Amino acid sequence: MPIALIPEGLAGLRADLGVARLFGVSRSQVEQACLVGDLQMNGAVIDKATKLQAGAMIELALTEPRAVEVRPALVGDLRIVFSDADLIVVDKPAGVAAHPSLGWEGPSVVEHLAAAGFAPCPAGPPERPGVVSRLDVGTSGLMVLARSVLAYDALKQAFTDHRVTKIYQALVQGYPVPPAGTIDAPIGHVRTGEWKMMIDQRRGRSAVTHYQTLERLAASSLLRINLETGRTHQIRVHMAAVGHPLIGDTLYGADPTRANLLKINRQWLHAVELSFDHPRSGDVMHFHSAPAGDLASALAQLRD
Repeated sequence: MPIALIPEGLAGLRADLGVARLFGVSRSQVEQACLVGDLQMNGAVIDKATKLQAGAMIELALTEPRAVEVRPALVGDLRIVFSDADLIVVDKPAGVAAHPSLGWEGPSVVEHLAAAGFAPCPAGPPERPGVVSRLDVGTSGLMVLARSVLAYDALKQAFTDHRVTKIYQALVQGYPVPPAGTIDAPIGHVRTGEWKMMIDQRRGRSAVTHYQTLERLAASSLLRINLETGRTHQIRVHMAAVGHPLIGDTLYGADPTRANLLKINRQWLHAVELSFDHPRSGDVMHFHSAPAGDLASALAQLRD
């Protein structure tokens, strides 16, 4: 287990960046350690965004990394919405991961772009070049990737500074009260080996979700959701925590019979809008995507 004191030159840096430099490991290795509570500063577990303190004792437990292979393959219904020398915006279908990873054998956005002839971005880990934010495998909609180092650094910082607008639509069980509001509750990893998140007041990372009811339907509500932060499974965890899990999201307590009736085999969640400043020109970029076909069919059935 690497142990060291934080030197003055690394003070103030994010933990994932500073610890990677200190121990000569990859940022992705540090991020993975954070997910399972294996990075500590002065004896306290920290996350990847924690600022390092000069003179503090840092402890990192690492497992031997296994290589993740990128195997180019086209995804038939993945649509490229916009592309230039700096970035690519895609409309991702459900059933597609953002990038290849251990344990995932299905298609990914990164592998589709490789097969489509896009050169990998020179920034980011080899298995996820240019990936600055992700959508769950079961979530469809808009996602941006960097093609240049300039765009990668600028978009990463924009997401960190909450200067990227991410709007989702979600179909949830029941009727939230109040019909519009904010959920502010930290999210952490369930430490059972299962890839699942939870509200964690002690060790979780800050997470803020704003929601607004767009439509009341049969025993369900269509919501507009604006994320202030971008934690893993944030919308799913927050809505389940207030008693309104997403239709189809059985991992977080949704009633499977409702999903079966609506012919939904994943969570009803779609990234409908994405806005940010172009990293080179500064122009405001705004994109919109209508809910995917299976989600639209479920809505139509509820409206009949």
